[in-house]
Amino acid sequence: MKKLFIVRHCKAEGQPPEAPLTEKGRNQAEELAEFFSTIPIDRIISSPFTRAQQSIEPTAKVLKMAVDTDDRLSERILSTENYDDWLEKLRHSFVDLSMKLPGGESSQEVMDRAETLILELKERTEQNIILVTHGNLMTLLLKYFDDTYGFEEWKQLSNPDVYRVSFEENDHKLERLWDK
Repeated sequence: MKKLFIVRHCKAEGQPPEAPLTEKGRNQAEELAEFFSTIPIDRIISSPFTRAQQSIEPTAKVLKMAVDTDDRLSERILSTENYDDWLEKLRHSFVDLSMKLPGGESSQEVMDRAETLILELKERTEQNIILVTHGNLMTLLLKYFDDTYGFEEWKQLSNPDVYRVSFEENDHKLERLWDK
């Protein structure tokens, strides 16, 4: 049975791609390493953003594995413009998947780019794969597997967070594993 472990990065200093983890985030990354230390993992793939890579580095070290990066796990760009009501715009983007703000990506575009990675991974021989990403993309990826996920579930995510998708034949099971 193939399993994908979808991980949201640990607490970071900001939103830019180069934003590092905070001290608390570095401690959380160590907790993630402990969490994954007893789970057989065949591959780790991370967003290229610094905070995602730093979140999984301790795990990779413990498991003695390399971390591959994939741009398809990068955080969604809602817009390149600033909005006072960005939270409301984000909420609406989970309802209207085609809504696209200036310089941004629609939810459907993000789900489509993530789907290409998921379909590739389903065809590969690795059975247990960690995917390290960001809150918005993670929620849209969860929505891909379960349409009930949306804005409220995004608000409930923690830093870090871990979900597992287990595949068996033409079915899948989605469950949250992180409860800290």
